[in-house]
Amino acid sequence: MKKIGVLALQGAFIEHEKMLEKLGASCVELRNKEDLKQDLDGLVLPGGESTVQGKLLKELEMDQELKERIENGTPVLGTCAGMILLASDIENQSQQYFGTIPMCVKRNAYGRQLGSFHTTDHVKGIGEVPMTFIRAPYVDYVGEGVKVLAEVEGKIVGVQYKKQLAFAFHPELDNDKAIHQKFLELI
Repeated sequence: MKKIGVLALQGAFIEHEKMLEKLGASCVELRNKEDLKQDLDGLVLPGGESTVQGKLLKELEMDQELKERIENGTPVLGTCAGMILLASDIENQSQQYFGTIPMCVKRNAYGRQLGSFHTTDHVKGIGEVPMTFIRAPYVDYVGEGVKVLAEVEGKIVGVQYKKQLAFAFHPELDNDKAIHQKFLELI
């Protein structure tokens, strides 16, 4: 059974856990440095507030350990705020978090909560999937080696870099399991 560490500091982590468990994985909530001492087959960085998550990761001394795991090839799925945590560049912000995907993201790119929307669009290698965007970012540009997996209205909303998947939308909020299945296949 694949054991997935789900960052559980803030945000929509429970929904990811339910989706992964439906696909046969077991989940461990990562809430402090002690939780990182176990073997994990993959990591999920959920949506939520990237600034709060980044601050807590640093305060709880979890940031370096997680970054090293990602850099050493542990598969990771980052959604919404998780995408921001993985980005090497964040528009109008000098600080980065893990910075493990060479790309620039624009935070809250679709505006405030009222700018949230739902659509269905194509993800390369998967097909049509429902996409729920909530105060979502999008990718302004990608660096070398980053595959663009999804675009909505000309904006990049899904990428893959090595064993890292990042999406601007919340696949955990819809019944479609395809994104989580693709993530588990990286393990």
